[in-house]
Parts: sequence; structure tokens; C-alpha cells
Amino acid sequence: MIMGTKISELLTGEEANLEEMKGKTFTVDAYNILYQFLSNIRQRDGSYLTDSQGNVTSHLVGLFSRLSRLMMNQMNFIFCFDGEVPELKYGELEKRKEAKEKATTKYQEAIAKGNEEEMRKY
Repeated sequence: MIMGTKISELLTGEEANLEEMKGKTFTVDAYNILYQFLSNIRQRDGSYLTDSQGNVTSHLVGLFSRLSRLMMNQMNFIFCFDGEVPELKYGELEKRKEAKEKATTKYQEAIAKGNEEEMRKY
């Protein structure tokens, strides 16, 4: 079973510019935006950004960078955190966990080989 909805079949979109968004409030799926930053904001070797104690900060850097720019355009944000995971999603979560474990293994192998391209990939 595939999770999600083909939203393009339900809604039509139109392009908007920042000027049209001024003064509006937007609700953001907090989990998705944090996950996006954690999966995309990395150091050259593919590892997360961290603070001096080794705590991961990739998601915070992403939030700050994106939202500060948007807030300068007088946009406001509400962050939504979903409740319990629906039973239908457990299979999908298991697939994601397995894919992450495989990628972690390949990343560790790339570190051992000193292969920066593979480190960035995984």
C-alpha cells in the first residue's frame, strides 16, 4: 500500500510570489520540514551538522535559514505535530527504517574506504 494522497488530483495549484504572501499565516507539518532539513543539510562528508557537544543541529540551521528569510517578508508560521501514527502507516515506516539501515551501512563502508562521494550519497 502506498501512503499519501495525490493532492494534484484534488486541488489545483497556482504560482504565488512572496509579495502575495505578506501578512499571511501558514501551518507547517513540523515533522516533514524537520526531516527535510535533516536529510539534506550535511557536511561535505555527509555527516550531520553538530554543535560543540556533538548534538545534531542540521534541522535547526535549516529552520532558522528558511524561516528567518520568510519572516522578513512578514509571513507567520504555526507548526503542527501529528499525534499517533495511523495503523496503515506502520508498513511504510518499517520500509523506511530498513532503507535507512541499509544507507547507514553503506555510509560506514564509504567512511572506511575514504570515499567522500559515497559518503555524501549515503
